Amino acid sequence: MFAYLEELSAAEADQLRKTIQALFRQTCILQVKYDPATLSPRDNSQYEICSRHRNFIEDYVSVLGCELIHDAQEHIFRLAGEGMPVEKLNPVNTLILLVVRMIYRDRIMGKGLNAPLTNLKEIREYGKNTNLIADRLTSGEWKSALYLMRTHQIIDVPGAVKDVEDETPIYIYSTINLYLTAGDINALIEEYQEEPGEEEMYETAEEIIYEDSDQ
Repeated sequence: MFAYLEELSAAEADQLRKTIQALFRQTCILQVKYDPATLSPRDNSQYEICSRHRNFIEDYVSVLGCELIHDAQEHIFRLAGEGMPVEKLNPVNTLILLVVRMIYRDRIMGKGLNAPLTNLKEIREYGKNTNLIADRLTSGEWKSALYLMRTHQIIDVPGAVKDVEDETPIYIYSTINLYLTAGDINALIEEYQEEPGEEEMYETAEEIIYEDSDQ
């Protein structure tokens, strides 16, 4: 592996190291990213690095218990496997992420693909109106959520997260690039199966079907 790096130019080797670091930090590399200031798409140089050095990166991450996967449909390179870094979303971050996705849905449905923009003020209003964010959050909680979403390329902001203010434009990407393990999914299913009970859920579903058919 070291011999491969030595064959590259210093600049190319440095870009390769930074790309591998980015893979482990954000779990995926997008082919196209958007400049949040101009909303113009641009090719992601790290995606090209993954394409050019795919075999080396596959061997490198396999040593750490990971697998490099190329999703041609979504145009991303991503990591999978037991060696992947694990990040737990706390309830506050989860709710803010849900509100951001609701705003994205409304933007796309109402204004087309050219307007996936929001800001902190609007996120607060959506949170309040939907009762998803009823409590007043601290500045630290907002910054934490923004940092997490930017790291995983769910949003982008001009400049640093610490400088984001109420009216600062926040660009929302079309996908959520977070991956759940099978164990996490099974735990969620078990948790929600407990309340309400399975029979009660079926009875409720049948009632809704009958009510709709009557109408």
